[in-house]
Formats: sequence, C-alpha cells, structure tokens
Amino acid sequence: EVQLVESGGGLVQPGGSLRLSCAASGFTFSSYAMSWVRQAPGKGLEWVSGCNSGGGSPTYADSVKGRFTISKDNAKNTLNLQMNSLKPEDTAVYYCVPVFGGWGQGTQVTVSS
Repeated sequence: EVQLVESGGGLVQPGGSLRLSCAASGFTFSSYAMSWVRQAPGKGLEWVSGCNSGGGSPTYADSVKGRFTISKDNAKNTLNLQMNSLKPEDTAVYYCVPVFGGWGQGTQVTVSS
C-alpha cells in the first residue's frame, strides 16, 4: 500500500522559510519521479515542483522558481521541499505525489503576518 506522509508545514511570516518533508513507503521510491502539488483555499490543484527518480532534473512552477528547492533522498525514501522567501500566495496544503499518482494527507502552509 502506497503511503505518503507530509510534514513540516506551519504558520510563517512573509519572507520566512519552511522545509517540507514527505516520507514515502509501499513502493520502490528510488524508481519513480516525484512532485509537489499544492491547493490554496478555494482554488484548484497547482503543480509546484518535480524531479526525476534520482532526484535530478528539478523543475519548478514560475511562481516558485528561485525560491523553492526540491530534493529527493532515495536512501531515506524522503522527498523534501525547501521554501524560502515565502509569500502570502504560497498559503496552501502541500502534497507530495508520485508520478503514478497517490495522495497523502498533505501539510498546511500558512504565510501571514
């Protein structure tokens, strides 16, 4: 059974930083590309960032480029998202998603003064 457990969210002031983590199990993590996807209040899903199975070839949405960094630790079955210079519009529930689909409970990020 695929399990994805996101953590690291919270309340942060504009300009602050957070590091999200996703612990994956139930599949061969090292074999699959992964993404971070978010959903802001009252809005649809937005793809944020992705990387290949080895953690390489990171890609980012224009809205987060230069501020967010994705990383994949295949030894620990963990996907991370370092988020810097956070803005109120980054407020959302963040999910890690394998290329074949599947969802965890997400982690709430709130950027507010």
